[in-house]
Amino acid sequence: MRTLLAALAAPLVLAAAPAPPPPVVVKIANFTFAAPMVTVAPGTTVTWVNEDDIPHTIVAADNKAFRSKVLDSGDRFAFTFTTPGTWGYYCGVHPHMTGKVVVKAS
Repeated sequence: MRTLLAALAAPLVLAAAPAPPPPVVVKIANFTFAAPMVTVAPGTTVTWVNEDDIPHTIVAADNKAFRSKVLDSGDRFAFTFTTPGTWGYYCGVHPHMTGKVVVKAS
């Protein structure tokens, strides 16, 4: 009987899912992205935090992959990068503000 119970319970043992990569924060201050280039693993969430006293936006360079609403002081925008590659971005209000997220598989 114990052998039967053990055999039935065996398929219920699941492997633990790998932990997601730690999040990355990019601060916006003084009309700059504090980390103008970050390198992350696929599945990483990057969060931009507006620490300026004026609004900013985050817009993918291709104008398609991601776009934030207007971020007032203290607002945040997060995007999870799943595909390897280099993702340029800029502030739609202040286009001279640019940055890059490099997504590299392990």
